[in-house]
Amino acid sequence: MSKGFFNIPYPDNEPVLSYAPGSPERAGITAALKAAKSQEVDLPMIINGQEVRTGERVSMHPPHEHAHNLGYYHKGGTEHVQQAIDAALAAKADWEAMSWEHRASIFMKAAELVAGPYRYKLNAATMLGQSKNAYQAEIDAACEYIDFLRYNVFFMSEIYADQPDSQPGIWNRMEYRPLEGFIFAVTPFNFTAIAGNLSAAPAMLGNTIVWKPSETQIYSAAVLMEVFQEAGLPDGVINLIYTDGPVAGDVCFAHPDFAGIHFTGSTGTFQFMWKTIGNNIANYKTYPRIVGETGGKDFVVAHASANAEEVAVGLSRGAFEYQGQKCSAASRAYIPSSLWPAVKEQLLADVASFKMGKVDDLGNFINAVIDEKSFDNIARYIEHAKAADVEIIAGGNYDKSEGYFVEPTIIVSKDPMYKTMCEEIFGPVLTIHVYEDADFDKMLDIVDATSPYALTGAFFAKDRQVIDKAAYRLRHAAGNFYINDKPTGAVVNQQPFGGGRASGTNDKAGSYLNLLRWVSPRTIKETFTPPKNYRYPFLLEA
Repeated sequence: MSKGFFNIPYPDNEPVLSYAPGSPERAGITAALKAAKSQEVDLPMIINGQEVRTGERVSMHPPHEHAHNLGYYHKGGTEHVQQAIDAALAAKADWEAMSWEHRASIFMKAAELVAGPYRYKLNAATMLGQSKNAYQAEIDAACEYIDFLRYNVFFMSEIYADQPDSQPGIWNRMEYRPLEGFIFAVTPFNFTAIAGNLSAAPAMLGNTIVWKPSETQIYSAAVLMEVFQEAGLPDGVINLIYTDGPVAGDVCFAHPDFAGIHFTGSTGTFQFMWKTIGNNIANYKTYPRIVGETGGKDFVVAHASANAEEVAVGLSRGAFEYQGQKCSAASRAYIPSSLWPAVKEQLLADVASFKMGKVDDLGNFINAVIDEKSFDNIARYIEHAKAADVEIIAGGNYDKSEGYFVEPTIIVSKDPMYKTMCEEIFGPVLTIHVYEDADFDKMLDIVDATSPYALTGAFFAKDRQVIDKAAYRLRHAAGNFYINDKPTGAVVNQQPFGGGRASGTNDKAGSYLNLLRWVSPRTIKETFTPPKNYRYPFLLEA
């Protein structure tokens, strides 16, 4: 039981290591990659703290190297989802009753484990399983996840400390209870940090979790689970299952103790989940919390006053880091005709200098897309462009013989409503529309109306009045809006992340706002000298 008011050390964002030639971290990640590739792992599900092997083994291969086998995971079914729910519900009473500072300590220790002994192991797993280069893995699996853990613990303490006013003779208190039931965490392939955060953030606040990661992220998800267990997480608090999404959803959404979903993935999947939850609403003990971040069709808009070099770098990094497989990646750009020649020259030079290949070669900037389904989808868009009235000025080639490699591709379209300007591709394809400088105001309207999404967007200009105008006109077009910077790279506690419209519920991961979704406040009023007569003064005789 708590015996004091405890202050969480104020966190700082984890420094990003450079992985430059000759650096200690370069040697560390090279060794970790070699060690990981020297063995084939056998990954069980973790339910109630126990390893669960089904015998139905599914092999895992790096997206950039089909021939290499990383190992196997054990695929589960309906019965394993039910076991995970039962374990989460059984663990809930003790976990909820645990003093908050001890819950905090577990996740603070997890952060230290990722920052220290697990850093290269987790980064290497992310590189191999999800085809990220060393720097992209560092900013994701190491730094962002460490930041999520440390800052969320701090945000939790701030939430608990936020208390109502009291009047003389009365003590008012606010108790931040976990939700009643279990949380279903459904996590994506593209960010190891998101996978860890979607499961850990609700757990910090006393909730228990059924966690279903993307099958293409299981290799690094297993390392995250290893970190949780070494940090002292009690059995049953987070239960890791490897099942098909519909299998897990059918069981979780039909359960009366379903209390909420923490989701990152496709818009179509999230909308289907929401509809299913709505259809089942009368069966639940409580109204479930629905928290989701979905797709994006993220924009870069340049004004004639912008610096061409800055715009070009914003596009090359914003569109092609991690092969464009970020919800925030620049996918459509609007460049004024006066600026286009200079932007085009540098952008093409940058893309031509990109090296593409396996993650083991730390000189490669571009690696593979995640799987064959994604590869084929991106290829269809490129083939459509080849047959359309647009110009492909870079890339346009792809090859899946050894890995799922797609060249960074730049399309220039005279039509601002062309297919690749409007539809989410989730790959290394950038479409640019060059507009006449005089049509700037019209272009802002087009940017705002083109896509159903509203996740991220970037605006480049030097003219402050123009910046002010664009920021206002595009205020609903992006939940994260960047001025003179690329639309990717949100940092915990600096740029809380999330968007509106079809991009999600905008609950801002990386801030206290997300954590508020995982508590159910109870107001407590204690009166020290209760009245002993019902009569108010106005009832007294004169």
